[in-house]
Amino acid sequence: MATGFKQQAKKAASVVKVAPAGLKKLADNGGELHGPSPNPATNLIIADIALRTGTTLARRAVERGVLGASYSPRKAKSILKGRTMTETLLHGALARVALGSIPGAIVVGGALVAKTLYDRSRGRQARAEGAAELHEQAVEGAEE
Repeated sequence: MATGFKQQAKKAASVVKVAPAGLKKLADNGGELHGPSPNPATNLIIADIALRTGTTLARRAVERGVLGASYSPRKAKSILKGRTMTETLLHGALARVALGSIPGAIVVGGALVAKTLYDRSRGRQARAEGAAELHEQAVEGAEE
């Protein structure tokens, strides 16, 4: 793979009349590409933090979007703030189990499908219970 980068760098350097210094250096140093730091462990840490931050922002946006269909943005934010640490850890653990293996994904996915079908069979009662739970979370979130 490094030879492919080296060939591409040489080709790009030959097309440009005055190749940038970085491109010439890439063509000459064996085609190794580095991140912002010459230390690969530091680059891994930077990538990990960037990915986790992006994932967290995307998750929050999806959660607000799901709640935003039924609640005002202010109440949705209060609901999300009102979650307990136990709920947050449980949801994270379930996601890890589902992502960790195919049997885990089947078990967690099957449980979610079963819960959804159960809630649909109960209709109004399930909607009222869910709304009451979210209202309690919103009250707890507003107090913080």
